[in-house]
Amino acid sequence: QVQLVESGGGLVQAGGSLRLSCASSKSILSIDALGWYRQAPGNQRELVAAITSEGTPNYADSVKDRFIISRNLAKNTVYLQMNSLKPEETGVYYCRAEWGRTYWGQGTQVTVSS
Repeated sequence: QVQLVESGGGLVQAGGSLRLSCASSKSILSIDALGWYRQAPGNQRELVAAITSEGTPNYADSVKDRFIISRNLAKNTVYLQMNSLKPEETGVYYCRAEWGRTYWGQGTQVTVSS
C-alpha cells in the first residue's frame, strides 16, 4: 500500500510563505503523475501544480510566478513552495501521485488570514 504523507501546512498572513512537503513510501523516479491539489470549503478539488516524470513543472494560472513545485528523488518527496499567499488560497492541500492507479495523501490545512 502506497502512502503519501503531507506536512508543512499552517496559518500564515496574506503575503506570507509556506512550504509543503509530500513524502512517498514508493519511489517517485518512474511515476506517471505527481501534483498538488487544493480544496477550499464547499469547492471541488483543483490542481495547483504538477511535475512530470522528467521534472517539468506545470502550474495553475493563478499561482504562476508565486508557487514552485520541486522534487527530491533521493527522498521520494515533492515540495510546494508557496509565496505571496492570498486569503482565497485557504484550503486543504493534497498530494496526488499516480503509478497506473491514483493515490492521495491525507491533506494538510493551509489558512491564509487577511
